[in-house]
Amino acid sequence: MELPPRSPSGGEQSPQGRELVTSDTGSTLCTSSRSESVWTSAPRSKWDIYHKPLIVVSVGAAIFLFGVVITSLSCFLTKNKKVYKMSGPAFLSLGLMLLVCGLVWIPIIRKKQKQRQKSQFLQSLKSFFFNR
Repeated sequence: MELPPRSPSGGEQSPQGRELVTSDTGSTLCTSSRSESVWTSAPRSKWDIYHKPLIVVSVGAAIFLFGVVITSLSCFLTKNKKVYKMSGPAFLSLGLMLLVCGLVWIPIIRKKQKQRQKSQFLQSLKSFFFNR
C-alpha cells in the first residue's frame, strides 16, 4: 500500500519553500532610500526640490560680494594692504565657484525631474497593458 505524497503544509516545508519564506529580497529592496522614492511618488514642492542649489547659489553670491568688498578695500586702505590683496581674490574665486556650481545644479535637477516623470508615465503604461 502506497502512501500519497505529503503536501508541504503545516510544519514540514520543501527546501524551496523554506528558501522563499526566509528570503528578504523584497523587503530589502523596498527599504532602501532610492527605492522608496520610486514607490512613493508624493508631489514635492519647488522648495523641497531646489532648496540645496538655491542655498549654494546664495552663499556663493554672498562670498563673491564679500570678495569684491575686500578687494576694493585694498585700493582705498593703506594699512594691511597685502592681506586685502591676498584674501580678496581668494574670496572672489571661492564665491564664483559656488555660484557657478549652484547655477549648473539647477538645470541638472530639472532634467532629472523630466526623466522621472517620463519613467513614471512609461511604468504606468506598462502596468496598464500587462496587468490586464
